[in-house]
Amino acid sequence: MKKISKGFILPSAAYTVESKYLKFYKPLEGLPEIGDVVYGVVSRIGLHRELENKSGRIHQIQDGVKAIFVFGNRYAPDYYEGLIPSEVEEEVDLLARSGVIGTVKTKNSKVIDPTRIKILGQVCHENGNKINTKSFCLITPKINIKKYPRSKLILVCGTAMNSGKSMAAVACCWSLTALGYCVRASKITGVASLKDILYMNDAGANPYADFSYLGYPSTYLITEAEVLDIFNKLDLKYANNKENYWVVEIADGINQRETAMLLQSRDVQSRIHKLIFCAADAFGAIGGLQVLKQKFGLIPDAISGICSSSPLHIKELSEYTDIPVFDSMNILLSQMKEILISDKLERLYAELESAAINQ
Repeated sequence: MKKISKGFILPSAAYTVESKYLKFYKPLEGLPEIGDVVYGVVSRIGLHRELENKSGRIHQIQDGVKAIFVFGNRYAPDYYEGLIPSEVEEEVDLLARSGVIGTVKTKNSKVIDPTRIKILGQVCHENGNKINTKSFCLITPKINIKKYPRSKLILVCGTAMNSGKSMAAVACCWSLTALGYCVRASKITGVASLKDILYMNDAGANPYADFSYLGYPSTYLITEAEVLDIFNKLDLKYANNKENYWVVEIADGINQRETAMLLQSRDVQSRIHKLIFCAADAFGAIGGLQVLKQKFGLIPDAISGICSSSPLHIKELSEYTDIPVFDSMNILLSQMKEILISDKLERLYAELESAAINQ
C-alpha cells in the first residue's frame, strides 16, 4: 500500500467522496465494479482534454497529469459506448470529463479516440479495503413513504442526447422561479457531469442534485431497481412540499434502456404533472410522439428542444399536432405559465377525496 501524492485532481464522478478518504492506493485486485475509485495518470491525450472537478471547475489536462478516476459505463451515441472492463487492465479510456473510466466498445465516427489513463492503483482505506463511490451517499430521505399531495413534477425527456433537454429543463426552472414558485431540480440518469444541474441552479432551482449524489458515477446498465431507487430517493428528499415544483431531466432518448425503465414505471408516471418532450427536428418530434403514446401511453404537455428554435420546424409540427411548442432560448413567460401551471392534479386529488367521502 502506498500514499497518494498531493496535487491530484478530484473529479466530479467522485462527488460524494471527501478528499480525506483519498490517501492510499494498492495494486488492483479482482475485476473492477461500478463506482470503484482508482488513482491514475493521463498517458495519452485524446478527445477529452479537460477534467471537471467536484466544484464544477474545468481543469486543462496534459500527459502526466495525476487524478482520481471512477469506473463506470457510458451510453453516448454522439461519443462513445464505454463499459467497465471485464478483466484487469493497466490502461483504460477516459469516457467523460467527469473522470469516469472504462473501455470504449463503440464510438461515433465523428469523434477521435479517447484519452487514455494508466492506472496506478486501487484507492483504499488505511485498512486496505477498496473505496467505492456507492458507499458514500449524500441523499438520505428522512421518510421512506411518499405523502400526497407532493411537489408537482415537471419531467423532461427527449429523442436523444443533445436534443435540447437540459436547456428545456433550465427554461422550466427559470420560468417557475420568475412566477414566484420554489423549484427543486434533479437529473436522474446519465453520466456524471455537474454542468446540467448547475445550469438549473443558475436558473433558480435550489436545492439540486443528480444520481452522483447517491454515489453513482453513471447509470448505464444498472438494474431497474437501482434506477427507480434513485428516482424515489430524490423524490422523497426534494418533492415533499405540495406548493413547490420539482423539475427532472432524464438523459438520452426515450428508447434508451434506463430512460424506458423510468417512463414505463408507475412510480414515475403517477408523479408526472407536466411532460416536456424535446427533439432536434420536427420529424424526430413526430416519431417520438408516436413512441411515447404507443410504448408508454404518454402524451406530452409541450414540445421543446433544438427544433423549437426553428420556425420551419414548428410549422411542420403544427401540421401534425396541436401540442404547444416553446423555445427554451427565447422564453415567453406568459406561454410558460400556461404550459406549466395547471390545476389538473388538484382536480384529481379533489375527485379522489370526494370519492373517499362518498364511500
